[in-house]
Amino acid sequence: MNETLWLGFALLDLTLVVFIYRFFGKAGMFALVVFNLVLCNIQVLKVIDIFGMTTTLGNVLYASVFLATDILSEHHGKEEARRAVLLGFLALLMATVYMQIALLFTPNADDFVQPHLQAIFSFMPRVAAASMVAYLVSQLHDVWAFHKIRARTGVKHLWLRNNLSTLASQLLDSAIFTLAAFWGVFPANVVWEIFFTTFLMKAFVACLDTPFIYVAGWVRPTAAAQS
Repeated sequence: MNETLWLGFALLDLTLVVFIYRFFGKAGMFALVVFNLVLCNIQVLKVIDIFGMTTTLGNVLYASVFLATDILSEHHGKEEARRAVLLGFLALLMATVYMQIALLFTPNADDFVQPHLQAIFSFMPRVAAASMVAYLVSQLHDVWAFHKIRARTGVKHLWLRNNLSTLASQLLDSAIFTLAAFWGVFPANVVWEIFFTTFLMKAFVACLDTPFIYVAGWVRPTAAAQS
């Protein structure tokens, strides 16, 4: 059941990336980076068993952020992709800080939400910091690598720069987050398992997104979305 649901979720999310680009253009990609990034950092708290492995749920939405920035890189240039990355980082930082402030308010006696918010948003500072650093480093690397490869291949081999830049960046992201968040907390073999399964799930979605980046180039934004 989980496998079918996960694959359907991945295909739905990647399809919606193209749909949003078609009707909202560059602005849609900026919004999607923010939305998916904030939401995936909530979903990452849910642990699931899939394909015989234990992993976190947020990998689908996080991987599609790379698709959005690659679309920006390909059709709008390096600087627009970097702006989207920095906007996503700022949004994630603001969401983290704002929810920590919200938890400081004393709830009403009839309130029933506080314990649930506490459970979801009381991230250990180390984990939250690891997530933000890993995102910023890996996404900026993705934009850099994408354009480095594009400089050598020109407009040809979009699949190559999409996959190479994303897979290398996903590896970097998984390594930074896993080591920064969990080294010394769990035994080394557990840290390695978390790293492996996290990267594997992200890499699968990264390869799955290849047809979608071509479709994004074919549909291109409507005139209204470009204005």
